[in-house]
Amino acid sequence: MPLLDIAQALAIVLVWGVNFVVIKWGVADVPPLLLGALRFSLAAIPAVFFIRRPALPWRWLAAYALTVGVGQFGCLFSAIKLGMPAGLASVVLQSQAFFTLILAGLWLKERWQAAQIAGLLCAASGLVLIGLSKGGSMTALGLGLTLAAALCWATSNVVVRLMGQAGYKSDPLGLVVWSSLIPPLPFLLLSWLLEGETRMLTALQHFSWSSFLAVAYLAFVATLLGYGLWSRLLGRHPANKVAPFSLLVPVVGLLAAALLLGERLTLLQTLGSLLLLGGLLVNVLGGRWLQRRP
Repeated sequence: MPLLDIAQALAIVLVWGVNFVVIKWGVADVPPLLLGALRFSLAAIPAVFFIRRPALPWRWLAAYALTVGVGQFGCLFSAIKLGMPAGLASVVLQSQAFFTLILAGLWLKERWQAAQIAGLLCAASGLVLIGLSKGGSMTALGLGLTLAAALCWATSNVVVRLMGQAGYKSDPLGLVVWSSLIPPLPFLLLSWLLEGETRMLTALQHFSWSSFLAVAYLAFVATLLGYGLWSRLLGRHPANKVAPFSLLVPVVGLLAAALLLGERLTLLQTLGSLLLLGGLLVNVLGGRWLQRRP
């Protein structure tokens, strides 16, 4: 890859890693489900007027939007609000790769490779250590919701594969933008039911510049800019050259949370994170390494 494209990939990693800190700041003043509604509203409008709609039936857009949009981000925003450290959330969310592996095996009958099984076992051991950890600010509910967010992300990955099997191909940025039209209404309904009208109105009436900047970052920088640049890289280079850069996102997430939020992991959380990231590394690169062996 040219140096300019490598720099672009690293910029995306930085944007997506800092994203978890911005979520922490956002849910401090805005209820998480309402924050989800605002994030997707701003990601969709006005972008839908400039980006072509993917050649997909609305049922596929809805399936993607409800899994990756309402499911993943609703659980993730709520998890960070309810005690999941932002840095640790960036690590645990990567378990989506292994949930995808399991769902694809069960649903799509995809066969597992030896490197994938090794990575899955390594990551599962890491999650067990994180779950057993004491101390720090992590709550059991926050961890559970983060795992639920990872499962929803994995489900959306299966949805995308099913789209491909059905003969549909779409630009990733167009899929993200047009599917963003759907989550705001479910998010507003869930916020009204679970967070209450009073909290919603109070947050909107006292909407600060810091809240606006958090929503703008989540919508414009992390979503439109991030996915736009990522789509450009995928269009210029094979996926197996671009995808490994995503391994750096949780590393940046941990560093950003430590520097900007003062978060510190316990010993078990640190060991668990290393095992999970190691499993992810084996899952992404292990198969390629085995193929190169004589």
